[in-house]
Amino acid sequence: MEKTAIEKIQGFERFGSVLGLERMKVLMELLGNPQDDLKCLHVAGTNGKGSVCRFLCEALRANGYKVGLFSSPFIEVFNERIEFDGTYISDSDLASCTERVLKQVDVMLERGFDSPTEFEVVTAIAFLYFKEKAADFVILEVGLGGRGDSTNIIKAPLLSIITSISYDHTDRLGKTLAEIAGEKAGIIKAGVPVVMNVKTDNREAEKVIARKAYEVGSVLHNVTKFRCGNERTDMDGTTFDAMIYGTSYADVDISMLGSHQVQNAMTALTALELLRKDNIIKVNRENLYAGIRNARVIGRFELMRWTEGEYGEKKPPYVILDGAHNEAGGKAFADTVTSRLPGKRLLIVCGILADKDIDGILDNFTDVCDEFIATEPDSERKMPAEQLCDIIRGKGAHCTVCADPEQAVALALDKQTNEGYDAVVFTGSLYLLGKIRGILRDGQ
Repeated sequence: MEKTAIEKIQGFERFGSVLGLERMKVLMELLGNPQDDLKCLHVAGTNGKGSVCRFLCEALRANGYKVGLFSSPFIEVFNERIEFDGTYISDSDLASCTERVLKQVDVMLERGFDSPTEFEVVTAIAFLYFKEKAADFVILEVGLGGRGDSTNIIKAPLLSIITSISYDHTDRLGKTLAEIAGEKAGIIKAGVPVVMNVKTDNREAEKVIARKAYEVGSVLHNVTKFRCGNERTDMDGTTFDAMIYGTSYADVDISMLGSHQVQNAMTALTALELLRKDNIIKVNRENLYAGIRNARVIGRFELMRWTEGEYGEKKPPYVILDGAHNEAGGKAFADTVTSRLPGKRLLIVCGILADKDIDGILDNFTDVCDEFIATEPDSERKMPAEQLCDIIRGKGAHCTVCADPEQAVALALDKQTNEGYDAVVFTGSLYLLGKIRGILRDGQ
């Protein structure tokens, strides 16, 4: 039986994740370098880059631009990774672009070049598709790191954006924040403005990025220098005020929950303000606000179920999804729980990959919750639920083992109904969230 486009793409998984642009350069040249004809915003960072990409995408779309968005990983369906004008790439377009890319991969192999990786093939498909669609702008989310990531094949993006620096993928990107920042800063191109939102207490990483920008003659725009405040929060989102380069943004509404999302919105607003001042885009203030308000990323403290109050407000009991898959993500999760669910009784269902910072993640989880169900994501890298449960118990919390995600969902919802939990939160690996989301959406 003929393989689907996705099966053909996934066949490249055996080549692993190998950083470096040598293979990508060959493949893109064979395809006619479609990426050179695209106006790109390039976004790197340990956490927050997906949210920043979504804020940018929706704000530009609300102002009439046709926007391509390349992101990873997907949560439920592969097609999520390549989106144009608010719609995932169709199966037929994916098949067509895949065939064209794989034809050139065959040429590469015939000429003795190494095979591209799965992520490189997908990136090439995205560039080809966005060129065909004549996208006004393309927002590229870096897959891993920056310097050697396949998206870094672009020569001159409109902006290079770095959202945060923290510990993740230390086996690939370095053991120190300075080393990790050096990899992220690899997306900075000569003369291309840089938007950076690295925490002010992370001076080590900030200096590395600033030094790289200086070395290549790029102006650095530090989002942490801009005024932001007057936050008003509830379970519908946050309203805040900001001042960016003399432009007042009052009563900005975002639907994504958590104070870290305010910073992600600030990063996007700074990028949009720079594009506006350079006459690259024209912005209607009302449309801009609407786009920012409508931006949502699945699996980022996402409310799946709630009780509607008398005035339409979201009230407990809640069912929430959050992809807190590293220490910084765990900290953002804990902060959001503390600010949005004070005094609420929580049950956390989590599954984590064994190669992650387990202690760093769980320390944050157990700071805000003492009742857990340990389950397993659909990945060879998963930590067995029994082992995860033992670690959680060692941190002083109660934990039940339920390795099968479907059974874990049923158990959690049953406990919420019968034991009165204000919120059930499914968190940990993004590989887990897609499965859970599908189960919840199908009505369990």
